Order: sequence, then structure tokens, then C-alpha cells
Amino acid sequence: MSRSLPSRSGPLGLAASALLALAACVEPAAMPRSPSPAARPPVAPSAAPLPDTAKSAAARAYFAQVQAALLSQGLMRTDGGGPDTPFDSRILAENFLRVALFDEYSRTGGAFVRGETASILRRWDVPVRVGLRFGASVPEERRAADRARIGSYLARLAKLTGHSIALADSNVNFTIHIVSEDERELLGPQLAAEMPGLSARDIADVTGMPRTTYCLVYALSPGNTGAYNRAVAVVRAEHPDLLRQSCFHEEIAQGLGLANDSPLARPSIFNDDEEFALLTRQDELMLRMLYDPALRPGMRLAEARPIVESLARRLMGGET
Repeated sequence: MSRSLPSRSGPLGLAASALLALAACVEPAAMPRSPSPAARPPVAPSAAPLPDTAKSAAARAYFAQVQAALLSQGLMRTDGGGPDTPFDSRILAENFLRVALFDEYSRTGGAFVRGETASILRRWDVPVRVGLRFGASVPEERRAADRARIGSYLARLAKLTGHSIALADSNVNFTIHIVSEDERELLGPQLAAEMPGLSARDIADVTGMPRTTYCLVYALSPGNTGAYNRAVAVVRAEHPDLLRQSCFHEEIAQGLGLANDSPLARPSIFNDDEEFALLTRQDELMLRMLYDPALRPGMRLAEARPIVESLARRLMGGET
């Protein structure tokens, strides 16, 4: 399950002057589906947490059942992988190439369509300043817990990548919206202001996001450089604790440049099977590779492959 826009796991698509990537976490095929709820009037902002609307309460109950079903199947693991998920340098290199240099979605007729396509290597060259935007429906204790977890996770990512990644209150270039059903439906104007490269269809994919999409992220780079300078993620406030945290882990990591999902990536959150909820050991190594100085934004598969294979051997101690 890719925790970014309609499970569009990874930057892709392009506008006339920018490369736009989409990644999303979507519901596994085996999970029960339910019809989209009818639209409700806008919810006015409030200083105090707002009570659940009928729509939000229904979503909260539904996603609690989703998380319980995944856990009952032994999915949503938090152990990072173990003896049952071995990988060597060859597997690491191949998984990195598939996750970092392919897209899960392509843009067709102005819309994102699921279907893997080759792309370029993407990452940030400027500091990543992450801003959290909570809907009025999110209680303060939940906000504090999410801030602490995200801040700790960003510090971990900064250490892994050697890149500046941290929470910020100003000059934000990576915005994360944690919003309820009703609040998400009103996000259109904010999304357009935060990501000028988004089309009306892209915004509609967020405001009309089906329940089968858990969360999503859009990342933008000027021209075809592959160097990100802006991103926005949307996470459902109705998610129970672990499912919400899994969205933070995947969407932020995908927004850093690991845009695709692969059914072969294991142990990994970049896999729609939902086996792992949180960043794994292999995911950590892929992030280290992505931000290694030997690679650069804009590289294509043929150019990146020998460098990636060398990096993987070094990280795995020559293991093949």
C-alpha cells in the first residue's frame, strides 16, 4: 500500500514546465470496499476539536476495520524485516532501480493512470522543510503525538540521507495535510496555492479521494531536472494509529524520491501488499543510495545501474 495519492506511489506525470510525481497508498484488492459517501456541507473551522460528522464517523469505523483485518492477517509489520525476509546486494540494487527509476502512475489526458513507466532519478537538492497542517477536527493530543512521531522520523531520514530534512513553521516546501473527510473535500484552493503544477483533475483526485486510497503525495520538480523543490501529502485524520503512521512513513519517503511500488520489494513499505507498515532495513539502505553523491537527479536507468550496483555491494559488505 503506497501511502501517497490514490496509491500513486511516486512522482510522475509532467506539466509543461515541471515534472509532477504522484504516489499513493491504496487498499489491497482483498479488502472490502464500500460506496463513496454523499457530499456534506462545508465544516466551519473551530478553535476546539470538531465532533465527528456522520461521514467522518463512518470513515473512522471503516478504517478501524481495515487496520484490524490487516493485523489479523499478520500484515502491517513493524519489525523492519528479519530472517524470513533475506536480501543481498543484487536484490537491493534491483529493488532500488525499480522503486527509484520507475513510476506507478503516468499522466494520460491530464489524469494520472495506474501503470508502471520508466522515469528518471528524483530527489531533493534543497533542504526539505516539512509543515504539518491539521484540520480543525484533529484533537490537540493527536496533533502533539503526530508532531513528535513525524519529527523523530524526519530526523531519522536526515541521518540516513545526509540531507537536511526537518519540521518547519515557515518557508515550508513539503506540506502534509492531516484532515477529515469533510476537510479534505475543501482542500482545493490550498492545494492549488501550494502546488501550482497541479491540474484541476489532480486536485479533484484529492478532494474526491475514494476510501480505497488511504493517503497520497505529489512531488514537483522544475522542468525535467528530477530535482524536487515542492511536495504536498494528504493523510486521512480518521485513520487509526498504525495505519496513520504507516501513511506518514511511506508518503514522506516517496516524496523524497522513492516514488514507485514493486511487488518484488521485500522487506519494504514500497510494496502494495501491506506486509510492512513502517520503514524497513532495506528501505533505509535505498534512501542512503538515493542521496549518495555518486547519483544525481535526472539520471536514467542505464546510467544509474552500474553506480547503484556498486553502492549496493558496498552497503551490503560485498554480499551478492
